[in-house]
Order: sequence, then C-alpha cells, then structure tokens
Amino acid sequence: MYTTVTELADGRELIYYDSSPGRDRTAEDRRPLDRVESSPELRRDPATGDWVTIAAHRQTRTYHPPADACPLCPSRDGRQSEIPAADYEVAVFENRFPSLSGAAGRCEVVCFTPEHEAGFADLSPGRARLVLDAWTDRTAALSARPGVAQVYCFENRGAEIGVTLPHPHGQIYAFSTPTPRTAKHLAAAAAHRAATGRNLFEDLLAEARSAEERVVLAGEHWTAFVPYAARWPYEVHLYPHRRVADLRGLDEAERAEFPGLYLDLLRRFDGLFGPTAGPTPYISAWHQAPLSGGKELALHLELFTVRRTADKLKYLAGTESGMDAFMNDVAPETAARRLREAG
Repeated sequence: MYTTVTELADGRELIYYDSSPGRDRTAEDRRPLDRVESSPELRRDPATGDWVTIAAHRQTRTYHPPADACPLCPSRDGRQSEIPAADYEVAVFENRFPSLSGAAGRCEVVCFTPEHEAGFADLSPGRARLVLDAWTDRTAALSARPGVAQVYCFENRGAEIGVTLPHPHGQIYAFSTPTPRTAKHLAAAAAHRAATGRNLFEDLLAEARSAEERVVLAGEHWTAFVPYAARWPYEVHLYPHRRVADLRGLDEAERAEFPGLYLDLLRRFDGLFGPTAGPTPYISAWHQAPLSGGKELALHLELFTVRRTADKLKYLAGTESGMDAFMNDVAPETAARRLREAG
C-alpha cells in the first residue's frame, strides 16, 4: 500500500491509497470553496445515558445529485469533484458535512472505486484488500488523535438505507465516546466473564461454528454466520477466529483471506432476491473495541439488509423505534440456508 496525503481547497485532508508506487497525485483542487464551518453538539439523554449528536448543518448536504455531478467521481472533462485526480484506486477525505468534528470527533468518506455504477461486490480481491488496508490505516491514525474514544468504519448501500450519494463509498467516524451499542457489548461481556470466567465473544463464535445450520461461509481464519437472535431479516456476522480488538490486530494471513470471503458474502446478499429485485441494500459495520476499557470485546463485521422479500422492506416501526424491541420475520436458520443457496 502506498499513500499520498494532500489537501482540498478548503483545507480538508485527502489521502490517496494506491497498490503500486509512482502514481501522479499532484492534481490540485481548484474549486472556490470556503472553509468548512460545522459545530455539532453532543447532548446526553438523561433517561438512557446515551449521547446524541445534534448536527443541524447537515440539512444542506448534497442530496441525490445527477451522475454527471457526482462529488465522488474523479475530476474529469473540466468538472471538479471532491477528488482532484483524474483517476484513483481508493481515496479517503474529510467529510464536508460532518456529523462529528472538533472535540466531538471526526468524519471521513472512503471511496472504494472511481467507477460510479459499481459496488463493493464488484471489486477485485486486490482492490478489496486495499480498502481493508485503508480502513486499518485510518483506524490507526484516528486512534492516535486526542479525544478519540472509538473508530467506526461502515458502509451504507442503497436508497432504502438512506444513501444520498449512490457512488460506492463508505464512511469512518471517530467518536469521542463509545457508542451505545458498544456500551451494551461491554456490559454483556463483563456479565459473561463474571458468570463463566470466559470471554463472551469467543464463546459466541465457538457456538456459532458448531451450529452448522447458521454458518454461511467458513475459511481457515474467518467464519460468517447468522446470529442466534438476529434482529434483521438477513443478518450475518463475520469474525476472525483469533480474537483481536480492532483492525490493527489482524495478521497477514487473516488480511489475505478476508477479501475473498467478504466479496463472496456480498454477492450472496445480491443473489438473495433474484435479478429483478436489483442490488440488495445493506449496512456493513465494523465493530471495533474502544481505545479504553474494551479488552473483552472482539473485532467483527456485521452485515445486514432491511429487505425481507424481493418487494418488502423491514421498517423500524412501533416496537423497534419506540421500544428498541426487534421483531424478526425470518428465522435465522432460514436466512443462513438461503444465503448458502445464493452462492
């Protein structure tokens, strides 16, 4: 992996990730941009203890632009985008409309490919590995920033998820406090350790690997399975067999095997509902331990879709949105079987 760090016209950081040296990354951002002014505010909900980010400036962010005005495509034919180069492999830059900034954290955009109509599942294993290396590099860099408590890499895919830019991309958030979901993981892991003397996530992985009816894919170093109490119609968790805290802890063998398994998994998601249904919308979320107090947690990726049939979506309605009590219409064992058959 080769990196080139530069700046956009408004001072935001841009990083090119290349698989080979010698790429020309000297193109300048010539747009007349003002400096980004954002002041998100963290407020703690006294009824739950959760932190909520108020980011009113995001109401003006770019919303479903036409393909010829996509801000994530390379700058070509006289049109300037967020990426000045005429081509790139993987690019990461600070979000112009961040939910988190300053003391509250930082938000970055990760562009997986210059191809506007592609998806992550269309990447080559080599390009997927470069994305993994970029996620890892940014996790290391953001973890070293003062005030950062947790780094979260994720991808939203599809209009059904709420994506406003269809170009294949993900995001990285550097939180100043551990997320509410992570807080639940920490509490559950502590209770499990106290009750059994063992690690919760090691036990979860061991149980899943022994329950063959819920295993979707398995390699030498990773296993993808549907969790016993899946919340989403089609939900898969991908764990390395060796427990590590975050992406930085993966060894070369684990990094080498990940792209093939992950691409296979994404293509199975796309094959679930047939060709007429179109690409399957999904959220892909890396769960990494917080930088402090997370020694009982385990790096893993959670991939899920809101689509439950070819023409029906799973809406977070009264029980889910109102009470955080999930009701799943698809049995986890059925979901795993359908994903195995989709290969």
